[in-house]
Amino acid sequence: MKLTVDEPKCVASGQCVLIAPDVFDQREEDGMVVLLSEAPGADQYQSVRESALACPAAAIHVAE
Repeated sequence: MKLTVDEPKCVASGQCVLIAPDVFDQREEDGMVVLLSEAPGADQYQSVRESALACPAAAIHVAE
């Protein structure tokens, strides 16, 4: 699995951080997404997929 984030699309809702805090974080100054791991471990796959689906801006892209 490989992740990318379309940062300009991010609306700083934080759903990704709530669902997968080991993979996503938010910048202090504006709440925008920070990708902590472009290639998460298999134990994170389900939460990453959920984060992508929960993102209101569809800014998270998952390549299997």
